[in-house]
Amino acid sequence: MKLYKVILVLVIASMFISAVPSIRNTYMLSNNYLVTIHGTSNLHNWDETVGIVSGAGIVDWNTDGSFDLTALSMKLNVQSIKSTEGSIMNNNTYKALKAETNPEISIILNSPIKSIQASVNETAIIASCNLTIAGVTKSVNMHVNVSAHDHAKLEFSGSQIIHMTDYGIDPPTALFGTLKTGNDLTINFKTTFTITNN
Repeated sequence: MKLYKVILVLVIASMFISAVPSIRNTYMLSNNYLVTIHGTSNLHNWDETVGIVSGAGIVDWNTDGSFDLTALSMKLNVQSIKSTEGSIMNNNTYKALKAETNPEISIILNSPIKSIQASVNETAIIASCNLTIAGVTKSVNMHVNVSAHDHAKLEFSGSQIIHMTDYGIDPPTALFGTLKTGNDLTINFKTTFTITNN
């Protein structure tokens, strides 16, 4: 009976140990990022670039070499957005996004993504996120490509289509109203997160 109890304890302990990640690391968004917004209008397509972006994440590295994306967040500074249409479109964008009261667009991972295979090649994942624009938060499923360079660096890229009116945004206009933007926007991102602890 004693031997049975010892074996049972060892089995339970091994199960617990194997379920616990071997390493937990925190990551910060590096300056090597590109976040753009693509839109349409009655005249031509247009693009904007987000100049200031911040982000952080927590990754649990498992004993089998895979990793769990435990937490991830990004913030886009609204007043750093610059348009190909110039300052008038910029100001209309800030007004539409209610920049004075809502200075940031935020993307926050809703729940951990388990057992992502670590590879320098891209791995496709679906990330359930809270996307907050102009003070309105919606849950979205973002299609993201992930690549891992050892434990030191993680890269995330992808795009997300949004409907401005879903976030209470009136599509901005420019050129005295002759340029009227469409309701759909595409946020494109290519980001690199680097480790902050070992």
